[in-house]
Amino acid sequence: MRKVFRFLSIWPISVAVAVSTASAQEYEPIQFPGAVTTLLTGGPNLEGTSVGDYTDTAGLTHGFALTAWGKFTSFDPPGSLFTTPNFINIEGVIVGGWLDTSGVSHGFVLKNGSFTTLDFPGAAGTILTGINDFGEIAGESCESPLCNTITHSFVRSAKGVFTSFDPPGAVTSAASTVSITGEVVGFYVDSAGNTHGYVLDHGTYTTIDVPGAVFTFAGGGNAEGTVVGQYADSNGVAGAFIWSKGVFTTFEAPGAGTASGQGSGASGINFEGTIVGFYVNSAGAILGFIRYPW
Repeated sequence: MRKVFRFLSIWPISVAVAVSTASAQEYEPIQFPGAVTTLLTGGPNLEGTSVGDYTDTAGLTHGFALTAWGKFTSFDPPGSLFTTPNFINIEGVIVGGWLDTSGVSHGFVLKNGSFTTLDFPGAAGTILTGINDFGEIAGESCESPLCNTITHSFVRSAKGVFTSFDPPGAVTSAASTVSITGEVVGFYVDSAGNTHGYVLDHGTYTTIDVPGAVFTFAGGGNAEGTVVGQYADSNGVAGAFIWSKGVFTTFEAPGAGTASGQGSGASGINFEGTIVGFYVNSAGAILGFIRYPW
């Protein structure tokens, strides 16, 4: 239901590009009050609001918005068993995915306090992952109701026209964001089971593989062409990355664990370079973070 790959199984890929390590930045850990897990998946928008999901003590997952002043607001589409908001645009419109009582995944649009279900025509399931300031929406159409098998990237125009696509060589793919310039960021899995990030820029695909990693997932991008995401090494430890003009920078949120199944992941970046994501600490707790560029 979410555009975050959270420490999944890892598949070997080959890479060969230099990587630098991020210099010190300001990080803010985020935990929804009383939650068992917290993830940030999108934002902050111009007003400073980010979105994410949390799991409560009963094991249910809900969406939330977090303002720049630290106010949390929880929400779920009517009838949802599992809610994941994935993006918030400049107007405060939120898109994401939700699971109904029949086990079918749907996309949702939350605007001015009102939910609208938006599904790819004819798909067994749908997840919405991004919306730009023109109202263009990114997402994935699914061949299974739970969206746990084969998926395909799509963009829906502001006029309501759906366009489905997959990067060359992809067995399954999903779009993560669409910028105001029309650039799409996402991920795909090839026939060998290798997971890669991708950028689709007006018909041209670029594959993104973090050097030395065995898994790369691109979770967000901005209008400046900067991409963020998650990678994993051969020991199963995850890290967050930034890709800009072909240059990779990697980083870990303070407090992230260094054992298998631990580490960090980035899921969104705004026009100022503020990044949102999550990390797993040494105790196995999952927390969100905001990384400020100052």
